[in-house]
Amino acid sequence: MTPVKTTLGSLDWIVIIIYGIGMLLVGMYFSRVNKNSDDYMLGGRNMKAWRVGLSLFATLFSAVSYLSLPGEMIKHGPMIWSLVAALPFIYIIVAYFFIPFIMKLKITSAYELLETNLGLRNRLLASSYFLIMRFVWMAVIIYMVSEKVIVPIMGWPEHTALSIGIVMGIVTVIYTSFGGLRGVVLTDVVQTFILFGGTILAIILIINQLGSVSAIIPSHWPKQWAGWVFFDTKVRVSFLTAVIATFGWYVCTAGSDQMAIQRYLATRDVKAARRMYLSSILSNLLVYFLLAVLGLALFAYFKIHPELLASGSSVIDEADLLFPRFIVIGLPSGFSGLVLAGLLAASMSSLSSGINSSALSIINDFILRLRKEPVSEKAQLRLAKIISLGIGVIIVLLSLVIGNVKGNLLELTYKTINLLVAPLFVPFFMAMFVRRATPAGTFIGTLAAGVAAALISFSQEIFGTAISFLWIIPGSFLVGVILSYVLSVVDVKSQKL
Repeated sequence: MTPVKTTLGSLDWIVIIIYGIGMLLVGMYFSRVNKNSDDYMLGGRNMKAWRVGLSLFATLFSAVSYLSLPGEMIKHGPMIWSLVAALPFIYIIVAYFFIPFIMKLKITSAYELLETNLGLRNRLLASSYFLIMRFVWMAVIIYMVSEKVIVPIMGWPEHTALSIGIVMGIVTVIYTSFGGLRGVVLTDVVQTFILFGGTILAIILIINQLGSVSAIIPSHWPKQWAGWVFFDTKVRVSFLTAVIATFGWYVCTAGSDQMAIQRYLATRDVKAARRMYLSSILSNLLVYFLLAVLGLALFAYFKIHPELLASGSSVIDEADLLFPRFIVIGLPSGFSGLVLAGLLAASMSSLSSGINSSALSIINDFILRLRKEPVSEKAQLRLAKIISLGIGVIIVLLSLVIGNVKGNLLELTYKTINLLVAPLFVPFFMAMFVRRATPAGTFIGTLAAGVAAALISFSQEIFGTAISFLWIIPGSFLVGVILSYVLSVVDVKSQKL
């Protein structure tokens, strides 16, 4: 089979340009709808549940996960998909414990509730963890899209990745300052349908070219794939560690991340917030299934057509790059441009959500909280735009050093983006579920959780012995909660003496 094309054609570029203009116009439209900071940051607290749910899915899933999971299937096999077993339990915990607790507070920043129960320094520490985590997350997105997608696909020199990252940062800051959360949510919905459609189209085309569905299933277990392991702390992925890590990530994110809590608060009430989260969970379930099948399809396709790989490379070497490469060489003209535009826009949408939430946290948790004089609505909007610009500069600079972290895209995600997920959740857990929690004990425990996460993440470099990256979240969470509880008990007893 002769590939249809090896680069983007004129029609693809036209589609990309039209799509980009359309997204900017959406942002400009909602800039006129937003009347105050509540409209801008929370969509007036009355947005449709299914739209906000798809937005939460698109925001947290991001292009990093979208590209890394097919590569994970190709390089390491299906063990990582054990994680889907955790999704029903995640929904129950979030929908019936977290959402009712958070919705009744009518807050703007997620970290306001920490100050009420655990004092100002815990609020500031949690806000700092969130900002560090999301800055790194956005830097990884820029690094991945510029260096791992655009540059290889287009065959451009490596040094152009910096320029691409700067352009993405500038466009995202402009887009974010226009539409606020309403604009972000609507574009997220459009991008979700495009990404799902692109995945399904790629699978159908590969199956059609290979002749049957059975052709994408390996005739024997590939030697690079990990075997079934129920539980083993020493192997890269086992069933129970994947379930625990996934449960931990979703629960920690749902209960403490400003980007998630901002979505609950954008809906009308608890029932709407639950429907919103259900649509997000179901979207995750569907995309995990589709990307697993896509990984199998890409593995089969490029084994039959090794001539389409880079010179001297193997399917395993280029596992993380095979999907973006197929977008160019395997999809019909116009569709390649649409899917690639959706991929780029999804990346920028995640960036815009991150910038929007980070700016909100900086304004509410630091500027408004620590400033003695009140700040007008107009001044807050102006501050949000200035801070957004500063965030854009920081994340572009951070993206330059992210590539030094070892591992494939999935490991890179856990070692950077997910490093502070559990430490951030520790004070929320203590505030919501531990009555004896004290400000001092929780503060020290939260700091210790951050240290534990770093030690697990970089155990190979520090101790010479690698601990599975899937233990970063459960390990650091246990350290933080146990130490917080013990120190709180000691603190309470010392106060009674």
